[in-house]
This record gives sequence, C-alpha cells and structure tokens, in this order.
Amino acid sequence: MFSKWFGKKKTQAKKPQAPEIMGLYLGGSFELDDLKLTLIEPQLTIEGAARSQLIQAVGNAPLDSGGTLRRFYTDDDGFLQVVLDGGDTENHITDVKLWYFYDTQTIGSQDQWDKVLNTVISQPTYTLNGHKYRRVWNAIGDVSPPVAVTETTYEEDGDVSTTDQFMMLYERTIENGRTESLLVVGEEKIIGSNADRCLVISTGFDIEPADITING
Repeated sequence: MFSKWFGKKKTQAKKPQAPEIMGLYLGGSFELDDLKLTLIEPQLTIEGAARSQLIQAVGNAPLDSGGTLRRFYTDDDGFLQVVLDGGDTENHITDVKLWYFYDTQTIGSQDQWDKVLNTVISQPTYTLNGHKYRRVWNAIGDVSPPVAVTETTYEEDGDVSTTDQFMMLYERTIENGRTESLLVVGEEKIIGSNADRCLVISTGFDIEPADITING
C-alpha cells in the first residue's frame, strides 16, 4: 500500500569491486623506501621516482598458468605489479615489481600490428638506451611467442574496461646481483567496431617487503 503512495525505491546497480592485495587498493597509497631508491636509481632507466604514490586504477589479468597479474596504477606514470600463483592471498605472491612507462607508440594499421606481434615484441634480446636486455620467457624451439593476457581495469570513477595484451619480459644485470626488467607489450582495445592498438615499453625493478610501506 505504501509503495503505491511513495513509489518503489529503485535498486542501484553495484559498481564492480576492484581487487586488492597486500593492503593495496583503489584510491589508496604507498611509500617507497628513500634510501633503497637513492642507491639503485642511478643504475636504472627511470629518474626521479616519487617516494609517495597514489593508486588511481587497478588492473587484474588471469594467466594461463593459473596465476594472476594484479597491477596498481599510480599517479607517478607507473604501476606496482603483484604476481600471484595458485590463489588470491598474500601467501600466493611470487613476485612484486615497480614498473614505469618508458614509451607508448600508436599502431595505425593491420600490417603494423602484425609486424609488432610477429617480430617486435619477442626477440632474443632487446636494446634500450644502449642497454641490452635478454628475453626471460623462452619457449622450447626457435620461436617464443608473446604471452597473451586480458586485463580488466577498474578506475576511480567506476569505469571498467578490458584490454588484450601480448607481452614479453626481458632482463639485464645491474650492480649487486640486481636486475632491471623490461616489458614490451602490444595492447589492443576494441572500441565500437574499431581496434585501438599501441606498443607500450616499460622498465621495472624488484620490490621487497622492506622497500614499501602501505598507507592504511
């Protein structure tokens, strides 16, 4: 009876919840150890990494191996990537890296996209800024195709999008047994009936528990 007088309250659709891990979440922030960055940064491609970073988007990409890539995109033009294997708790974390975007190139034609997929992304070695990186994900035989994942990205305004990514990981040795990583990715997002494609190059380095403080 009362619903006839006042009308039924419309049920609002719940926005998809961005995944979390390690206390990292959409809209949260973290601090990087200043001493560690001061010591390692001269050996890296990046310059002037922010010690305090705000998480502006979260990406989640299941892997064929049963693991997950979880990415926390920050206001410092990079992302903290957490690799999970066999589960979705901190006990399943196998790798944590901080990545910074180095270059993004638009791919304007199908021929260019085919070339990127077949010959650019995956090579035995990749040279950047005069440094040679060696391919990490090697297949049996002469051909090591890019690893394909589909990432779902959650943004602060509630927008959720998906991107197909074709990736290859490279590494080079720096001082004290550390490595700098290189990620070469062909990204494809379908918008309407059009394919938005680009080649994204990022460099990164390992993050240990002592290197980071999560702001609660």
